[in-house]
Amino acid sequence: MKWLLVAVLTAFTISSAVTQSHILVGSPVNSLCADLIHPAGYSCTEHTIQTKDGYILALQRVASPAQNLTLQYGPPVLLQHGLFMAGDVWFLDSPKESLGFILADHGFDVWVGNVRGTRYSYGHVTFSETDKEFWDWSWQDLAMYDLAEMVQYMYSLANSKIFLVGHSQGTIMSFAALTQPRVAEMVEAAALLCPISYLDHVTAPLVERMVFMHLDQMVVALGLHQINFRSETLVKLVDSLCEGHMDCTDFLSSITGKNCCFNDSRIEYYLDYEPHPSSVKNLRHLFQMIRKGSFAQYDYGFLKNILTYGTSKPPEFKLSLIPASLPMWMGYGGSDLLADVKDVERTLAELPSRPELLYLENYGHIDFVLSTSAKEDVYKHMIQFFRARKKSSSW
Repeated sequence: MKWLLVAVLTAFTISSAVTQSHILVGSPVNSLCADLIHPAGYSCTEHTIQTKDGYILALQRVASPAQNLTLQYGPPVLLQHGLFMAGDVWFLDSPKESLGFILADHGFDVWVGNVRGTRYSYGHVTFSETDKEFWDWSWQDLAMYDLAEMVQYMYSLANSKIFLVGHSQGTIMSFAALTQPRVAEMVEAAALLCPISYLDHVTAPLVERMVFMHLDQMVVALGLHQINFRSETLVKLVDSLCEGHMDCTDFLSSITGKNCCFNDSRIEYYLDYEPHPSSVKNLRHLFQMIRKGSFAQYDYGFLKNILTYGTSKPPEFKLSLIPASLPMWMGYGGSDLLADVKDVERTLAELPSRPELLYLENYGHIDFVLSTSAKEDVYKHMIQFFRARKKSSSW
């Protein structure tokens, strides 16, 4: 059963002044700083922002012990996690293996994003998590509100453009947000791990089964608005997809494809933190992408689309709107059954720029965030990309 939880948590792993929306309301109940970062000897401060639609999000700012002595921060970089994850994913391995710690050790001003609904960002100015209205959002809201607000907050504090790093759903959010000029102009460069804008070539067996059996509609029929795979109901529901239908002995491979370098001896530890909740609407939006082969806003159906968008079909996010002058770097793997190579190639064909690419034939979906060898295989290349684009002679 715990293997099932691990598989699910990695399922899709999809103005320049500070405004009144940046309201400090105190630290969240769950503290990423206290849980993972302070115990490793790194400094960490909790920041809280409020989105324009009322969600209260946590950001953490991380510095290495060396930075603590110099009291100087390097270039700001934002880490944006994937689906069913939170900012803790960047710190779950040792300081020598985790991207969050590695970037801090290289002098970056590391900021950690946590989207609405995760245990570090559980809050809204009006709704509680028991209200269905609290869960009325999908990844397009995470892009247009959550990520946009994080970038604005960092840009305002640092008075500098930021580096953006996303994984899986974090790349969907990044692509969508970067089509907005006000966001793109605050970003120095973007590094995307397992980049996703299209999902119509997903071949992960268990994901295909979920889509075929309309798991999203089954969850709605149960009267649920959030997806929390720590709940008994959801674990049983997903478990039923395998019984008598397909061989789900290796749940992880059934969801993500084979991961070459994932340390499965740490699964019990990872499960202390993952998975985090998401919304049913978000899952439905991702399933729409798989079924329709589109990178578009949420499809409400003919009539509500007209009321919401003024058109019968939801507007598409046009990758051609991302500035050609924005440097991009992408890392993707040949064993990734979620960020499929064909879908990545389609994304590349539609971008006006030519991103720098790192292709690793043996890497799967979660290898890019939890591989024991990612420091050498992936992160050193990302850091070289960032360094080449930072003009400051003092760094």
